[in-house]
Amino acid sequence: MQVILLERVAKLGQMGEVVNVKQGYARNFLLPQKKALRASEANIKAFEGQKAQLETRNAESKAEAEKIAAKLDGEVFVVIRSASDSGALYGSVTTRDAADSATEAGFSVDRKQVVLREPIKYLGMHDVTVVLHPEVEATITMNVARSNEEAELQAQGKSIQDMAAEADAEAEFEIAELFDDIGGANEDDGDDDRN
Repeated sequence: MQVILLERVAKLGQMGEVVNVKQGYARNFLLPQKKALRASEANIKAFEGQKAQLETRNAESKAEAEKIAAKLDGEVFVVIRSASDSGALYGSVTTRDAADSATEAGFSVDRKQVVLREPIKYLGMHDVTVVLHPEVEATITMNVARSNEEAELQAQGKSIQDMAAEADAEAEFEIAELFDDIGGANEDDGDDDRN
């Protein structure tokens, strides 16, 4: 099916282009979202008449999206989740979680605008892309932790694995000291028996 694009659509084309798409994609996404019109003679003529208005509206929405992106780009949002000692989450952080975190911080972000390259299933710092306009993107960071204190440590650059290794090393050191103290006490007891 041929359609004429009313705005830039990623991996498809620019505004005003006539492209071939599958019928289901056109019927279920492009046409209901008002991203395209059927490429008939009447619609092409109507588009030519509206082209200036559409370009102006697109430029305005792009400028607004660029302002929001300037503020949003580089922001870090903390998400508290339950996780195992190895850092694996019980569940995952979704696009809805990212959008909700940004909205709570005062940004207007819809979950449909959030793009995850892969599911977030581990504690740590994760970069997430937010598409504010077909031509404007911002990158935010999701700090996924078990507590606010852990989130602060992660923000300083420490990973959960580093913290776990430090805790293990500290525990081993305390156990070694305890055995040294016990061994020293046994030697003292042995000295008393010989006298």
